[in-house]
Amino acid sequence: KIQIPNSDSDVISLDASTGNITLNKNLGGNSITVQGEGTATTNLQQGLIKAWYQFDGTGTVNFRDSFNMSGTTDGGTGTYANAYTNNMSNTNYAILTGEVAQTDIGTQSNSTDHHDLLTRQGFDSTTIDVDPFYIGVAGDLA
Repeated sequence: KIQIPNSDSDVISLDASTGNITLNKNLGGNSITVQGEGTATTNLQQGLIKAWYQFDGTGTVNFRDSFNMSGTTDGGTGTYANAYTNNMSNTNYAILTGEVAQTDIGTQSNSTDHHDLLTRQGFDSTTIDVDPFYIGVAGDLA
């Protein structure tokens, strides 16, 4: 294990047995800045997707795969409440969607602990169950 100490905290630690690298921002600062292309920099925490999932909205609804999602509630045809494992800090976050052809996905409401979605046919707005659809969540964690 390689560690770079800074008083009572590590700045960077690498566990050679697992390949895990940990960056510690709890050193008096409030962000980790990464240099991107050219001279541009980005704030690492702001640039990460905070939750994502691939979803089956038909039959017994479920996440096929996910990150930071704790569960879903089927609210009827085409309506779903999807809960976070770790809450968002406010309701001003973005929901990024991807779906099958001729389908629309819309956010009905954002809460800090979940978001509500509605899925419809794109050509006539009939509410339908969709399989599959894809969601990403960008914003600040609590």
